[in-house]
Amino acid sequence: MALCFGVCLSLILAYPAAVKADAACSNYDIFARIIDDVCWDCMFPIVISGIGMGGGSRPPGSATPSTVCQCDTGNGLQAGFGFGFSMWEPARLVEVVRRPYCFPSLGGSVLDPGGNSTPGSNGLMMGGKSSESNENDSSDKVFYNYHYFAFPLTVILNLFSGCSPDGYMAFDLMYISELDPTWNDDELAFLTNPEVVMVANPVSQAACIADATASTAGFPLDTMFWCAGTWGSLYPFTGNILTNVSQPRDTSLIAARALAALHRRGLAWKTMGDAAMCGGYIYPSLPKTQYKFEQMYPLAESNSNHWIGESPFIWGEWRNEPGVAEDYIHMIWRWKDCCIPFF
Repeated sequence: MALCFGVCLSLILAYPAAVKADAACSNYDIFARIIDDVCWDCMFPIVISGIGMGGGSRPPGSATPSTVCQCDTGNGLQAGFGFGFSMWEPARLVEVVRRPYCFPSLGGSVLDPGGNSTPGSNGLMMGGKSSESNENDSSDKVFYNYHYFAFPLTVILNLFSGCSPDGYMAFDLMYISELDPTWNDDELAFLTNPEVVMVANPVSQAACIADATASTAGFPLDTMFWCAGTWGSLYPFTGNILTNVSQPRDTSLIAARALAALHRRGLAWKTMGDAAMCGGYIYPSLPKTQYKFEQMYPLAESNSNHWIGESPFIWGEWRNEPGVAEDYIHMIWRWKDCCIPFF
């Protein structure tokens, strides 16, 4: 799968004729806006050898602060000693787009996939509104695609680059939902997450009120793996949303579902906790407390970020530009615990 998306990115770069700018695709120059739009204070606290610096909170489940740590060097002969290091790092970007193959982070380019492809194999039109529902129908279903980028900003800028839990060292396209046949089909998505049967009932959904309260007042509840707080349900792992209430909320839910689906497939790793000190590892469910979101586009938070499921009335219900910029970019902050070797 990773090879597939690497090839796709290579084609984008090698064949510019297949890529063109389009007014219907938003254009956000992420590298030109790094200084102004990134919440640099949000990386705190930074914990070195058990000593925390700066404000902020360590998430539940993070590693026990330690002065000295130990990891296998890999040669089987000796153990490597180092010091514990933990922080919030800007690690990923998720574009949530109305038009298939629209890449706001790549200069507003639209990739022409060729063939007989049409905008959205489930019959969705440009605005994200379903063309399957009649105009007089009460349904207000919307659909979005997403693109998942590696964006290890601290490594790119040579800041706190002593450890990389998953080995990504540069800006890189990792996943394209347009190539995922399960993303626009709820029934097909069920095959990759059959546990949805256990939570697809009124009682389980009503229980999400507790997660909504927790994520808004403090931290989300990892035990309630099917909930995304005030944003709705994490299931199904598709781009279909039954309500069109708030674009900041809806696109955040899409980004959270994308993370959950990628964790299920082993393409997103757990980087938090004592078990992650020597490297990230596959974790099939979404560790919600490991992540924080920051909206970058159309209106950047810049001075804050928020938990998965936190009420948008607190962080960004107003962060939209209707009819002008309806594609969204969310930066994913990730807590990492690691052991940096002395030598």
